[in-house]
Amino acid sequence: MSTSPHVAVLTGGMSLEREVSLRSGTRIATALTEGGLAVERIDVDRDLVERLGAGGYDLAVLALHGAAGEDGTVQSVLDLLGLPFSGSDALASALAWNKPIAQGVYAAAGVRVPDRIVLSQLAFRELGASAVVDRVAETLGLPLVVKPSTGGSSLGLSVVTTAAELPAAIVAALSYAEAALIERFVPGTEVAVTVLDGRALPAVEIVPKGDRYDFAARYTAGRTDFHVPARLDEAAAAACEAAALAAGAAAGARHLYRADLIVDADGTPWLLEIDTCPGMTETSLAPMAAEAAGVAFPDLCRTLVDLAVRDRAAA
Repeated sequence: MSTSPHVAVLTGGMSLEREVSLRSGTRIATALTEGGLAVERIDVDRDLVERLGAGGYDLAVLALHGAAGEDGTVQSVLDLLGLPFSGSDALASALAWNKPIAQGVYAAAGVRVPDRIVLSQLAFRELGASAVVDRVAETLGLPLVVKPSTGGSSLGLSVVTTAAELPAAIVAALSYAEAALIERFVPGTEVAVTVLDGRALPAVEIVPKGDRYDFAARYTAGRTDFHVPARLDEAAAAACEAAALAAGAAAGARHLYRADLIVDADGTPWLLEIDTCPGMTETSLAPMAAEAAGVAFPDLCRTLVDLAVRDRAAA
């Protein structure tokens, strides 16, 4: 492989997060091109394998969000093609993608996660689970967070404060995934810790101007205030970093990932999930954290290239 590799930036796809992925991919491709690399931005579709096989690429940088891009699917295809890529491998991606399974792994590693219950569409269709939905609130208490078991960008997420709201919230979550993850609501400060090549970057504190950090608040400039580093005391900040690193190690995440946490009133962090292919848009948290650590966006993108090259050489 040459010192100036030919890079394919994989972006778009057909997931519900397609538009965000296109923004991430365009920004990455522009930064790498301006840095002197030969780059092609590929909008992922059914011709992906043929295009990669004919393109003479040395590696792929992934800017795919949502299904196929973050669940291990494209990673498995790239492995079959022998093409190195940025981000976590197929196994770690698939694990982190499935929030209920991943939370069990994080908890086993000693990371605090909210109490939770998972209800699948199959449970409702075949086992009559609708008859016991009222027991969810009794078991976990209120309020609750209901979200799809897979996916990102807060799509399909609801916060319910009464048991009567729970059925509709579950239906909304099941419209995005095969199962609904129902968690005990943890009040506190919302924080994201990005990890770059095993190094925790400064935590980003998220303060949405509306009720929640939903899709619009994530990707619309001015809808959310951010504080970098987060306004945490030294002990809480260190605990957040430790949780992010421990969860990433448990999942086998590599290169670049983002851990989303809630810090409660006692300064205890609760891990919600890990994003193995975090957004790279102008309002995304990973580039924001990197900038606070002195890593400009073009350097962050070049680091992803270098990490893919390094791991291929070590294989």
